[in-house]
Amino acid sequence: MIPDNPRILLTNDDGIRARGLVSLERIARELSDDIWIVAPHEEQSGAGRSLTLHDPLRIRQWDERRYSVTGTPTDCVLLGVQDIIPGKRPDLVLSGVNRGQNIAEDVTFSGTVAGAMQGMQLGIPSVALSQAYGFKKGDPIEWETAEQYGAPILRRLFDLKWPDDVLININFPDRKPDDVHEVEVTRQGRRDQDILHAEQRTDPRGVDYYWFGFKGLLSNPPEGVDLKAIYDGKISVTPLHMDLTHGETLGSLKRMLGGVPPKH
Repeated sequence: MIPDNPRILLTNDDGIRARGLVSLERIARELSDDIWIVAPHEEQSGAGRSLTLHDPLRIRQWDERRYSVTGTPTDCVLLGVQDIIPGKRPDLVLSGVNRGQNIAEDVTFSGTVAGAMQGMQLGIPSVALSQAYGFKKGDPIEWETAEQYGAPILRRLFDLKWPDDVLININFPDRKPDDVHEVEVTRQGRRDQDILHAEQRTDPRGVDYYWFGFKGLLSNPPEGVDLKAIYDGKISVTPLHMDLTHGETLGSLKRMLGGVPPKH
């Protein structure tokens, strides 16, 4: 369980100046007045769990409890917990609020999820939060939806001691707050459409380059997965963990390869 007035570390992958970090701080301040922010100095979307190993990391202090790091969300959480925040460790890590949904296979390269995963790895209960957008063409991002529902959902989670190797992934739908009527606990889904693509372009010097982007294609997910919940305008809450082992294949491999190694 999370204590009253917990010490909370905030991070993200959209950078220290991101609008979603404003929303995350508003959510966190409904829960505590002991808030610390350690976020990337520049956007790190898609950074996943990458660590900065070959370049020095520099820290900029913006105010008493707000810092940015020239690195990834994982770098930020490590430095925040181990070096920046004095005294006791954080009781909770919140990562987000991401500009865009982190559902299905997105979670494997999401810097937002990675920030929460690093907190979890350090033994701190951790939650990733993302605000979906793009389902209503041309409309602004509905940050108010995350801001209205974020703290109440987190308070309810505080009463639950989830396993140490689990992080909670929350996605808010692309709807106005009054149009959201349900929270669904979901499994991680999988798209049946390939939405990530590289677009070839040419720079002013005539040299080709490529820019990755996402196609606005909807898949046809089954009930009970994060994709379906977001499509239906529900808040999706998904427990994620680091064990990527596939149990069924593990059993068949043991039957085939277990024991004495084969020889030519």
